Amino acid sequence: MADEEKSTNNSRIKEFEDELKKTKYNKRTQQHIGLIKAKISALKEKEIKRGSGGGGPEGFHVRKTGDGTVILIGFPSVGKSTLLNQITNASSKVGSYAFTTLDVVPGLLKHKSAKIQVLDVPGIVKGAASGRGRGKEVLSCAQSADLVLFIVDALHPENLPTLEKEAYDANLRINKKKPFVRITRTPRGGVQVGTTVRLTKTTEETIASVAKELRILNADILIRDDISVDDFIDVIEEGKRYVPGLVVLNKVDLLSKEKLAEVIKKVKPDICISAELGLNLDNLKDLIYERMELIRVYCKEVRKKADLDEPVIMFEDSTLKDVCEKLHRDFSDNFKFARIWGSSKFGGQVIRKLEYPLKDKDVVELHMR
Repeated sequence: MADEEKSTNNSRIKEFEDELKKTKYNKRTQQHIGLIKAKISALKEKEIKRGSGGGGPEGFHVRKTGDGTVILIGFPSVGKSTLLNQITNASSKVGSYAFTTLDVVPGLLKHKSAKIQVLDVPGIVKGAASGRGRGKEVLSCAQSADLVLFIVDALHPENLPTLEKEAYDANLRINKKKPFVRITRTPRGGVQVGTTVRLTKTTEETIASVAKELRILNADILIRDDISVDDFIDVIEEGKRYVPGLVVLNKVDLLSKEKLAEVIKKVKPDICISAELGLNLDNLKDLIYERMELIRVYCKEVRKKADLDEPVIMFEDSTLKDVCEKLHRDFSDNFKFARIWGSSKFGGQVIRKLEYPLKDKDVVELHMR
């Protein structure tokens, strides 16, 4: 019975997906398209819940270390292992054949005082998010990453859309911010949608219809971003990971200047490299640091100079509380006040709120009870 139900659900999903492909998007069809997407989402969610009790490995388990984690995602033999070995202290097995890496290989990239964990994982293939190969394990591992690097072989630029789709199907939302959508369920009154911006990708009526299709029958929905139907479904489903990403075009040394120009126009990479020759890797390190949005916070003891050699590496928008917790688990509980030099209004300003946001190169002097 379970196999029959799974087969029926998969058939219905395919029917709806085929209908989507055939339906042209316009004002007249947008609500219909939104409802189809909601039906597909509901069926997929049902399959996920039904299969979650099956046991077996959910993903590779790697202990997170350092100031942030980067994962290398690409097809087999695109040069991930070579790249890892070049930019970190790792020793990942390298071969000229597919599937050289059969497990997660971590390495540590030291750059601008930051210690960044870089993970080389087995190559993924089309259908990875649905379980083909070891795709589910690889993409599950990516859920804990702070930056995703799509490694694309310059000889096979056509593989990038597949990588992006597999990541999307695995609930990764690359280079997107989570939209502001607040759903407050109510005992009655149906679905009421309010917006603070003009919706250009959908309508309030479509949002209300999709909500009802996904069993939200009575609710007040507040939207503060110009969202699409897909964005709204993501918010309802939850479990999505919004993470920055880079497209890295590797093996560019194997192409002529003319052919490389064609590939760059097609792929629009963030950076072109040759891991084998070590070409442009310093710029890649800078780009990784920048895209991870890291900042340096310098600590200072009372009546002593600040330690400008060993900053505490934090993510942008970190607060005093975040720094306290990174330094010692008891610091937040025993926090009295801090003096801040740098982004504060004046040097040595006394800050008593743990929620105070820090900026790059701030100097912090912590005072405890």
